Amino acid sequence: MAQVTKDMIIADILAIDPGNAAILMAAGMHCIGCPASQGEALEEACMVHGMNVDEVLTQINDYLEKKEAK
Repeated sequence: MAQVTKDMIIADILAIDPGNAAILMAAGMHCIGCPASQGEALEEACMVHGMNVDEVLTQINDYLEKKEAK
């Protein structure tokens, strides 16, 4: 199973599964299409947006786990 970590950059997270974009956007990270954000680590992006990185990480990894289980 693909496992996303705090230090992964946004571009790599989206490359694992484009569906991760919806999770990031729903959490409040609306700038994921911005070229600058593509090179930013998830932890950095969450900090800038005042988001809890552990909550976002759990949502992403839960999504990936459920998708793989299908």
